[in-house]
Amino acid sequence: MASEGALLASLAVLLSGCGGTRGGSGLSSGYESGSGFLYCVPYARARTGLDLRGNAWEWWEAAAGRYDRGARPRVGSVLVFQRTSRLPDGHVSVVSRVVSAREIRVDHANWATGSDRGRVARDQAVVDVSERGDWSRVRVWYPPIGAVGNTAYPAYGFIHAGRRWASADGAP
Repeated sequence: MASEGALLASLAVLLSGCGGTRGGSGLSSGYESGSGFLYCVPYARARTGLDLRGNAWEWWEAAAGRYDRGARPRVGSVLVFQRTSRLPDGHVSVVSRVVSAREIRVDHANWATGSDRGRVARDQAVVDVSERGDWSRVRVWYPPIGAVGNTAYPAYGFIHAGRRWASADGAP
């Protein structure tokens, strides 16, 4: 088995050639072709540099004290979905842009089912449908129907790339 460093380097090479937006060139039904099978965790790790391990739902607690976390999206942050019966391992996606206070776009891997399972989707809408506007419940773009899906998924919030400083003087 290849080392983790070699795996991340391979992922970086694969990801560097990816492009397009929802419905744009390079995408078939909203998913990139030719990227191979990717799970959301190694995809998000390679895209953001976050040094977190475990299943997607475990990232929220794993980030405590190591990275800033919050209820407001930033470009490059990771949205962490909670574990549910439909998402037994949770899910993570990378914020590619902030559209409004209640809508973002994300890039993520392995969101689909069937023949699109394990593929990368870029610039996919995610809408905050929580009562308090705190991103604790979201709906996600689903390319096969060309709309945001009906399921409201529980989310922990956003892990922001960049390490948290250990002291007030800025020393790590």
